[in-house]
Amino acid sequence: MISHGKDIKIFTGNSNPALAAEICKVIGTKLGESEVKTFADGEVSVSLYETVRGSDVFLINSTCKPVNDSLMELLIMIDACRRASAGRITAVVPYFGYARQDRKAKSRDPISAKLVANMITAAGADRVLTMDLHAAQIQGFFDIPVDNLYGNPVFVDYYAKKFGKTAEDMVVVSPDVGSVARARTFAQKLHMGLAIVDKRRQKANQCEVMHVIGDVAGKDCILFDDMVDTAGSLCNAAQAIVEVGGAKSVYACASHGILSGPALERVTNSPIQELALLNTLPVELGQGCDKIKYLSVAPMFGEAIERIYQEISISKLFN
Repeated sequence: MISHGKDIKIFTGNSNPALAAEICKVIGTKLGESEVKTFADGEVSVSLYETVRGSDVFLINSTCKPVNDSLMELLIMIDACRRASAGRITAVVPYFGYARQDRKAKSRDPISAKLVANMITAAGADRVLTMDLHAAQIQGFFDIPVDNLYGNPVFVDYYAKKFGKTAEDMVVVSPDVGSVARARTFAQKLHMGLAIVDKRRQKANQCEVMHVIGDVAGKDCILFDDMVDTAGSLCNAAQAIVEVGGAKSVYACASHGILSGPALERVTNSPIQELALLNTLPVELGQGCDKIKYLSVAPMFGEAIERIYQEISISKLFN
């Protein structure tokens, strides 16, 4: 196995082709000709219509809804490239599904994130490129190199331009204790204060907000999280910092907008003035809610792909 392909070839599945096309535009190349379809019984079929022999192949596919179909698309694309003698195969997974199942929370729980990592490795991927893993230790579940990009710089740049010097008077709020480290890093880059919403989760996708740790009274706040699924935690936290903490206004941002079930309705009816999301998942998921704004990660992924191909450091992208 050679460590460097002779040229770049980029293919995509059906999960987020718009992002893949945008990444290709940034790099200055065309999207590889391929077809990923489903047979009548639900089986996934992959056809590559151009040679990949000896090429540095990047397969872009977020494992998002329908999660299992998207995952199988990625695995079968990897296998197709490996059997076609690709020089190196990089699985580009902007949103890594199953990442929340990263530990045993109770007896007889699976660790599905580790299982998915094993499957991607067994399929024949040589490395993985992803963004904002729900738990950083998932990188260690792989026996191949993993580059975990951060959406942090995209949000820092956006809010620095949006609020200018007034940003230093704002407060970054972590919606739960688990996101404190992520929120602290974001707050430090913008020289903002930090607050935490303490909540008690009763059962999956439901939570009860208890109180706000930190001073948010009369201040503009930014709720910072890694993903928005049903938006229950985010909207409850927004309500708490307004009603309990006395915040002046609430903005929110998250890397991955899964937006399941009642998410759009909850965001619409919440005190959140604007929810900024990255386009790691299809922007169509946010249609119907005027409060949602998408920021593109194509430039970051495009530069990362070029740096991987050229065998140079990508640590610059973390800052």
